[in-house]
Amino acid sequence: MSSKQGGKAKPLKQPKAEKKEYDENDKANLQKKKDEEKALKELRAKASQKGAFGGTGLKKSGKK
Repeated sequence: MSSKQGGKAKPLKQPKAEKKEYDENDKANLQKKKDEEKALKELRAKASQKGAFGGTGLKKSGKK
């Protein structure tokens, strides 16, 4: 490298991706996938509210 060229080289710009055209079948599959992901997210939120062991919490020992 010459003394003028220092630091990190800039990455080359990527060309913009072309917009894809979806047919009805593709749109239905994408919608189904989104619905499944939404349902999974809701289930995870419910599970995290209950706790890992069904909401029993930590048991305290009788020792002092």
